Amino acid sequence: MSRIKKLLERISKEKAPGPAPTFSVLHVLKSLELIAERSIGRTKLAEELRIGQGATRTIINRLKATGLISTSRIGCTLTEKGRKIWEEYKKTFLKKAEVKDFKLIDAKYNFAILAKNCGHKIRSGVEQRDSAVKVGARGAVTLVYKDGRLTVPSVDINFAGDFPKTAECIIKVFQPEENDVIIVSGADSIDLAEYGATAAAWTLFDDC
Repeated sequence: MSRIKKLLERISKEKAPGPAPTFSVLHVLKSLELIAERSIGRTKLAEELRIGQGATRTIINRLKATGLISTSRIGCTLTEKGRKIWEEYKKTFLKKAEVKDFKLIDAKYNFAILAKNCGHKIRSGVEQRDSAVKVGARGAVTLVYKDGRLTVPSVDINFAGDFPKTAECIIKVFQPEENDVIIVSGADSIDLAEYGATAAAWTLFDDC
């Protein structure tokens, strides 16, 4: 996994003298996701990423130079190499979805990502929360599925007992297995909530 993480982070970093790029590895990940779903042009990709045309052009050029995508008149398409990398990423982060009525974060929107078999990498969840906040989220809560129930590491909270409907909904949507992690991020917009969850989950990708 570290090979993929290093590759994607290298794509997101500055390669030549000049202004720092106005995008991050999270935008690179989102670009791969969108391109994996369908061929997409630069204008539409910029709209979906909510960044400028110039930054989007740079992402496309770097993905193309690395051999992860090809471009044509119909837009950007994943190459075989790009699809293999995206499928490897998806083996760890199988599911993501909006979460309604999540009381542990004071935010309008909440979004969650499941990280397969990463529970042993979680200490207190502070690193994941801080990573979400850095990209604009209001906060993040890390849940570990252990012994058939959702737990909040290092916090004396009976999540299933205190929030039974939310716990039931999360388990129904994500269907976690032993040692899986579900990170819920909250923000003032659904896009920021998703970016927060992705940023928090990215901290786990290297060692899963």
